[in-house]
Amino acid sequence: MKTKTLFASLALAAAVSAALPTQAADVPAGVKLDDVQVLNRGNGSEPASLDPQKIEGVPGGNVAKDMFEGLMSQDGDGNTVFGVAKSYDVSEDGKVYTFHLRDAKWSNGDPVAANDFVFAFQRAVDPATASNYAWFMELPGIINASEIIKGEKPANTLGVKALDAKTFQVSLKAPLPFFPKLLAHQTTFPVPQKIVEKYGDQWTRPENIVSNGAFVLDEWVVNERISLKPNPNYWNADETVLKQVNFLPIVSQTADLSRYKAGEVDMTYEIPIEHFKSLKKELPDDVTVIPYVGTYYYVFNTLKAPFNDVRVRKALTYSINRDAIAYAVKGQGEKPAYAFTPEAINGFVKPDLAWEKMTQKERDAEAKRLLKEVGYDKNNPLKVELLYNTSESHKKIAIAIGQMWKRNLGVEVTLRNEEWKTFLDSKRNNNFDVSRAGWIGDYNEASTMLGLWTSYNAVNDADWKNPEYDKLIETAATTLDEGQRGLIYEKAEKIFSEEFPAAPIYQYVVSRMVKPYVGGYPYGNAEDNVYSKDLYIIKH
Repeated sequence: MKTKTLFASLALAAAVSAALPTQAADVPAGVKLDDVQVLNRGNGSEPASLDPQKIEGVPGGNVAKDMFEGLMSQDGDGNTVFGVAKSYDVSEDGKVYTFHLRDAKWSNGDPVAANDFVFAFQRAVDPATASNYAWFMELPGIINASEIIKGEKPANTLGVKALDAKTFQVSLKAPLPFFPKLLAHQTTFPVPQKIVEKYGDQWTRPENIVSNGAFVLDEWVVNERISLKPNPNYWNADETVLKQVNFLPIVSQTADLSRYKAGEVDMTYEIPIEHFKSLKKELPDDVTVIPYVGTYYYVFNTLKAPFNDVRVRKALTYSINRDAIAYAVKGQGEKPAYAFTPEAINGFVKPDLAWEKMTQKERDAEAKRLLKEVGYDKNNPLKVELLYNTSESHKKIAIAIGQMWKRNLGVEVTLRNEEWKTFLDSKRNNNFDVSRAGWIGDYNEASTMLGLWTSYNAVNDADWKNPEYDKLIETAATTLDEGQRGLIYEKAEKIFSEEFPAAPIYQYVVSRMVKPYVGGYPYGNAEDNVYSKDLYIIKH
């Protein structure tokens, strides 16, 4: 099978090299830059880690994408661009990718070499690392990834190798047309082996860390700020305009907005629900809204009765009025979600779902019937503890849905909120009934959403298992024809909607306040990957 048949316009290595540009700040002619090039970004929560192979959650990913760079990256519109790689070749059978590295350096001046990627990839799947994203290496079918994760083979048997200092090769079990897209994710970023081995878990401390991105860690004051400064050894350092980036872990959206209005924040993490409409009138040039590859949902603990009964899960799912949540409680452009995969995913066609066509009144009636069938009614009400991480927005949604369940089904709902790190532990340890959750795509392809519910995925917090579903996702990963792959995803979505390991609620949008003087802000990246090296401060 010829490479050009597999990859159309990406047929030849030369074409791949020419088709994908690099990424940098692009200051239009005539724009005057401010003397103070400092960006203050609201970042939601305090990251649990800045270690690329251990990061879990958007806050940590935001910082990592500024400090580290993988083989591939993205531009402001979400297109795949080159990072450390300057080109790549694909074997005729589509199973072997060979990446040619540019002359890049670590922040300490050492060259970024192919062995750094070998070390990082092996580290991601090594059980000793305990990475919650080890599955991300398993997803594309890198040879022996599954066996290593299960502890059946050593990490050094992973299908990666350095052909020489500037040539890194990855071998897959089967062709994967979208493999390069995955390489903009932090789990695949290189890490400096000598530094990691010397300092262990302390290697990401400011006094120890070495990184290869446009910025390097300058200061980390827990629960106050993470400050970055330009990395003079970055291969494209001359194009970096900002002189400092401060990530601020402001959990309260109201506090984030207040600091924005006070001039202490240039870009908020989110916008408080109750202020969105007034801000659209008050500061229309500051409000930005773009579609997002992500779904807000409630996950069920299927290991715990009665949530191991699909009828209970279906009843609770049906009785959520998604229109009310999306348009009234949120009201920032979100869309009601019936499928788990959002419409912003490239090429995804939503299956025909019968329950979506029902009126809310019909769904409530069916939900009540299902609970009664299980044995729950007014005399024996279902009791649910609803877990969410500390956030004004999550609390409002939890209260609204709790009231829906109480009013429509007589369910007795108890709310429980926890700080981010504790919240993650509770879900990981199955210490919940129903939990708030959100999944943001790691790349723009349906498997980034549907792969979450495979039985072997470490972040399948429902602990739901369905062999037929697993098989579909595995088959899709090796299906080259996009149309056929779409049909497989459609079948997987239908199984999800029959079993409901989780209740999809709405499709995310990215709505935040951004000062008009922040130049280069991306308005089309549906994954919300905002790279500070693309940004600059306009004179104001």
